[in-house]
Amino acid sequence: MAERVESSLETEVEVRLMKPGDVDEFLDLLEIVAAEKRYIGAEAPIDREAKRQRYLDIIEADNWGSLVATERDQAIVGQIWLKDIRGLIEIGMLVSPQRRGRGIGSALLTAALDWARARDAHKITLQLWPDNEAARQLYRKFGFVEEGHLRRQWKRRNGEIWDSIIMGLQLQEGPRAAAIQENHSPRGRVP
Repeated sequence: MAERVESSLETEVEVRLMKPGDVDEFLDLLEIVAAEKRYIGAEAPIDREAKRQRYLDIIEADNWGSLVATERDQAIVGQIWLKDIRGLIEIGMLVSPQRRGRGIGSALLTAALDWARARDAHKITLQLWPDNEAARQLYRKFGFVEEGHLRRQWKRRNGEIWDSIIMGLQLQEGPRAAAIQENHSPRGRVP
């Protein structure tokens, strides 16, 4: 699944499936982004051993995926996880603070859409913090729409409870979905 992508600001990245040897480097990036206390649900300090095992399990699981974006020097600069729940794909993404705004999120999202479509998924969904306007704009650019606002949804270590926004993207219908819709539409019913 490795794919080289030239991002909008001429940062060449490769997006590929995470390998077991990538996990520790990814956890370093996760720790950095979590320490920002702003963009992702994970909070620093992370439980490295638990996260290491979780991502090793994800790499092996049939219904999970983890894609990493690497630069020419092979350094991991972004990651997106995907969970397939019978064709509904949940995602979560992070990008290195020094590499934001350079098209890495777009490259990861493009690869995630390919991953989901290869599984004949019908929808991708995600949650983000209401004040993460850059992420909202990125997802809107790809056709995601806001589907809801969850009030006081996520409890933080400091006791605060944060809202989240749900966004979703309907993917092209697969043959099974089209057949079901045809059988349930008024013109598809047999009298």
